[in-house]
Amino acid sequence: MEVLIVEDSVYMRAVIRTVVTKYGMTVVGEAKNGVEAIDMALELNPDLITVDNVLPDMLGLDILKSLQEENLRAKKVMISAVGDKITQSKAAKLGALAYIVKPFEPKQLTMVLDEIFSHSMRKYA
Repeated sequence: MEVLIVEDSVYMRAVIRTVVTKYGMTVVGEAKNGVEAIDMALELNPDLITVDNVLPDMLGLDILKSLQEENLRAKKVMISAVGDKITQSKAAKLGALAYIVKPFEPKQLTMVLDEIFSHSMRKYA
């Protein structure tokens, strides 16, 4: 499974990369801003996209909206320090299957991956 990481923090990209790699996924791209994220998502068509909400040029919610309009098949997980219920609700409406609030323990992301991919595997099995 291929992953695109959308995160402006070098440190957080490394944390997410480590977790998804240990999970057995391949990181095919890392975007530092929203424009890169949308371009890379459309070009790479990954299985999973992790999206930070606060980026230098736009909100992750705007990225989710753009990807939803493009009917991208990727599963999306929002990972953000902004953890209010309104933002979480908006993210879910825009296709995010999970919302992880930073800082987080790597196990939280692993549990989300288990939840997302065990459901999808059951659905298609």
